[in-house]
Amino acid sequence: MVFLPDESRSLPPPPLVNKGSVWLGLTGWIAALLDNGFNHRPIIRAGVHRQILFTTVGWFVGYYLAKRTEYVHAKVDRELFEYVRQHPEDFKAAEKKRIGELLEDFHPIR
Repeated sequence: MVFLPDESRSLPPPPLVNKGSVWLGLTGWIAALLDNGFNHRPIIRAGVHRQILFTTVGWFVGYYLAKRTEYVHAKVDRELFEYVRQHPEDFKAAEKKRIGELLEDFHPIR
């Protein structure tokens, strides 16, 4: 699948209840309510099966979008850490400074 390559299977799955799933599930439900409203049907009571279907589709689209974003971020992190590992001269650790070296001397104004 182009959307999620096979190497994404090594990542842990995102939680079922995540921000993308909730928002797109809510968007699907509102889309079903708007469809009822535009077609002059009772908004809440008509087409409950359609409301459940739209909510479910939105929920799963949100889940797979969250999975895709986690894969993309993991891929970028892997490439970044590999670059840092291959070029240690560009990423030298800074020397530790004592707190007295960081602060300026105190001179009261009075």
